[in-house]
Amino acid sequence: MLRRLYDWVMGLAASKHAPSALFAISFAESSFFPVPPDVMLAPMVLAQPDKAWRYAALCTLASVLGGMLGYAIGFFLQDFALWLMSLSGNGGGLAEFQCWYAEWGVWVILIKGLTPIPYKLVTIASGLAQFAFPVFIAASVVTRGARFFLVAAVVRKFGPAMLPVIERRLALFAGLAIAIVVGGLVASHYLGSGSTGAC
Repeated sequence: MLRRLYDWVMGLAASKHAPSALFAISFAESSFFPVPPDVMLAPMVLAQPDKAWRYAALCTLASVLGGMLGYAIGFFLQDFALWLMSLSGNGGGLAEFQCWYAEWGVWVILIKGLTPIPYKLVTIASGLAQFAFPVFIAASVVTRGARFFLVAAVVRKFGPAMLPVIERRLALFAGLAIAIVVGGLVASHYLGSGSTGAC
């Protein structure tokens, strides 16, 4: 089924309705759709390199708006949100998600919003944890914008063959960021300024 969805999205990229479809896919992927918008963004940039930044901006706007929907699902529909999270293997209870954000805060969004990790998990979990909405939006704009503009820049300059390399590098950078955050948390704990251990 996922393969059919992938092929369908690729077909949309070549249609005359590609920009509208790109917006819709970017919006939906932030809360429930399984195929990332990069699949459409890359061939669209390749076909019209002069519109690369416009397409990246469109992706970013739609993704952040979709993120607001994901946040609302987590915030207002907690039982449904927990069910959606469980489908992806992240079925912890509400208290677990609140502790997760109490420990990691904005780093959860910064790390996962940039990497190939499904952004929908971040948006729904942010709502579940009732994470500060303005911070959530700001972090989403930064990370989603960075990801889509990077994809557009690479495809515009080198072609789609470089995308797998970029994805591997994104995962590497995310791993380094996680290591830095974990190191900071450990240091804070030993300096007496970390969490109280209530979670």
